Order: sequence, then C-alpha cells, then structure tokens
Amino acid sequence: MPRRAAAQIRPVEADPIHRSKLVQQVINKVMLDGKKSTAERIVYDALALLAERSDKDPVETLEAAVKTLTPTLEVKSRRVGGATYQLTDAMSQQGGAYKRKDDIYRMAQANKAFAHYRW
Repeated sequence: MPRRAAAQIRPVEADPIHRSKLVQQVINKVMLDGKKSTAERIVYDALALLAERSDKDPVETLEAAVKTLTPTLEVKSRRVGGATYQLTDAMSQQGGAYKRKDDIYRMAQANKAFAHYRW
C-alpha cells in the first residue's frame, strides 16, 4: 500500500480546437513519453482526413464511432487484449472492433442465464 494518499483523478479539459473532451481523451491515449504536441498533430490530422473523406463533422463522427463500439453490458474477464479501432469500420458496423463488441454482448447474454446459480 502506498504511504501517501492515492492520487486524485484529474478532470479532463476539453481540447482547444474542437472543444471536445472525447478528442482530448483520444489525444491523451495516443500520447507517448509526454509528447503531447506530437499526439495532437496525429489526432488533428486524422480528424481532418476524416472530415475530408466523409464530408461530416469529424467530432460527431468520432463520438458516433465510439458509441457504436462501446459494449452495452459489462463482462469481467481474466485477460483483456488490445485492439486498434478504425472509425470507418465502426461507422459501417464491421471489422474486428465491432465483432469483439458483438462477441462480448453475446457472452454477457449467455452468462446472464446462469446468474442465479451460486458456484
């Protein structure tokens, strides 16, 4: 156990360009070794490319993609693997990320049937 109190979770500030907390969270996930300017450049270039290809607001498309890929039920597992999410696959509801979400949902539905048993 740490000798000092646990670190407080700081609230995420909105990013300066799009004024979105989700974009700031994506920037923080992309960031390596504290190089925030490099991560910002990568994310903003990706959003600009997304806006160019889809002719829609990139932040709304990002939010819709994340909402599509977010599981509706929670399943606790022993090991969680990483995955790369592509926005175009998320919007068309195909690809590995969407398949993983669907598999998790089906597993949760199957486990719900046995929830009344005490092991």
